[in-house]
Amino acid sequence: MESPEVARVRLPQLRLDELLDELQARLDAARGTRDRVHSLLEAVLSVGRELDLEQVLHSIVQAAAVLVDAEYAALGVIGPDGRRLSAFLTAGVTEEEIARIGPLPEGHGILGELIRDPEPLRLAKLSEHPASYGFPPNHPPMNTFLGVPIRVRDQVFGNLYLTEKRGGGQFDEEDVSVTSTLAVAAGVAIDNARLYEESQLRERWLRASAEITNSLMSGSAGADALGLIAEQAREITGSALAAVATPMENTDSLTVETAVGMDADAHRGLVLPLDRTLMGLAFAHDSLVTSADVVHDERVSSEPPRFSGLGPAVASPISGSEAGVRGVVLLAREAGQPPFTAKETEPLQVFASQAALAMELAERRRDAEEVAVLKDRDRIARDLHDLAIQRLFATGMTLQSAVRFIEHSEASERVLRAVGDLDETIKIIRTTIFGLRTREGGPDTGLRARAVRVAGEAAPALGFAPSLRMEGLIDTDVPTGIADHAVAVLSEALTNIARHAHADRAEIVLVADGQDLSLKITDNGVGIPSEGRRSGLRNMAERAEELGGRLEWDCPPAAEGGGTTLVWRVPVGER
Repeated sequence: MESPEVARVRLPQLRLDELLDELQARLDAARGTRDRVHSLLEAVLSVGRELDLEQVLHSIVQAAAVLVDAEYAALGVIGPDGRRLSAFLTAGVTEEEIARIGPLPEGHGILGELIRDPEPLRLAKLSEHPASYGFPPNHPPMNTFLGVPIRVRDQVFGNLYLTEKRGGGQFDEEDVSVTSTLAVAAGVAIDNARLYEESQLRERWLRASAEITNSLMSGSAGADALGLIAEQAREITGSALAAVATPMENTDSLTVETAVGMDADAHRGLVLPLDRTLMGLAFAHDSLVTSADVVHDERVSSEPPRFSGLGPAVASPISGSEAGVRGVVLLAREAGQPPFTAKETEPLQVFASQAALAMELAERRRDAEEVAVLKDRDRIARDLHDLAIQRLFATGMTLQSAVRFIEHSEASERVLRAVGDLDETIKIIRTTIFGLRTREGGPDTGLRARAVRVAGEAAPALGFAPSLRMEGLIDTDVPTGIADHAVAVLSEALTNIARHAHADRAEIVLVADGQDLSLKITDNGVGIPSEGRRSGLRNMAERAEELGGRLEWDCPPAAEGGGTTLVWRVPVGER
């Protein structure tokens, strides 16, 4: 039996061991807390260093997983509607696993619970929550869960989702506290990245505006400036298609001057009415017009087909100057892409307004140069009339008066011929003066406007408006005589379609390439019968042959679409 003295010695020893163990435990806890605070500070610093928004989001997900020792982490960005997730970034899941799982979550079940009620949520078992939605096939098993909202300036930006605490434990209050602290830092970092992104975007718009202004003021062609507008707007907004249309003189129509990107050829040269088109609505109302899905938008006609594979679209008027609306820029993204937001369309409108001002300044400069040329022409005409003609006339009178003093008959005849030459010279100079003072005809005499007018006048007889596309320098390269023939051929062809084709669709394509003028008219009617009168076709063919051109036509079988295609082609330039 142990003596009392020995027992008294061991009792203090036991209490000392307990105290030492408790002290060690507290030291370990303090060290763990210190290490966790250091980790949190490092995570905050790493998140705050980034300025690229996508990199910031990836840093947040990875830092959150490390801080609470979670096997899986995700960040869901809430979409503009406030009910669904527009983006979903993950950590702990490989690309192959994501591909096997299928489409990314949209915000159902537990994920939607945090969207509806943005407060920290901690669960011991996901499946036991009433809002549990289940997992899709091939999804890794997940039980423990921690969700924390991320706020940016009092607005919920998204949520952090953490699952499967390593070691089989549960997420505790300290995990909630650490993750919530990271979420606050994440909100600041996201806000900074957004501001940086917006400043970069504004800088790109400003550079684009400066480039267009420089192009216009340096004397570049208007078509080149419109191409710059389309290309810059498409690149900055990440659009699949960009097109710019301008109004046609003396018509209620727009013509698409340039288009770049996806299926640009289907838009380039199109003549569009002011109704049933997105560009026409923007032009008519001088305001921004957006569409969530341009293919199925009831305000936009489906003919001619031109928006296949596209979805969200926006049309902005090029206005802001005293001259009113100078045109419209259309942007469209691929189907399934996010719609254009106010943060994207506001700088687009500013860009379009600055482009309009640059166009007006360039036009005023050209007007001033033209006025200077006209004044110079008037001065030349006046000098020719007041000085050259008078001197020539006086010289002629002198020679005429001198003839009677010349006795030699051959010399007398030569002087009289010289007087006749002087008279012819005076006539030539008068013709030159008339040419200098003559102004060009009005814009409604051009082939473009005449073609639009003929197509519009044929619409009541056809029962529909034909599609019209024009490309090239039609008013510049096509002489008046050839233009007259082309208008007559177009009118004849549309009349034949109205009378005989029984069509419900027709397309007109007028192209001047500097060498030839081609007029192509296509319909989906019954075709040209093998027997019957063909006086209209003969007239069109004779007009082409008279100009050194030709007429071709084709009537594909019904299995290949049917209808009729006429191609009237004549030369307009030197070969």
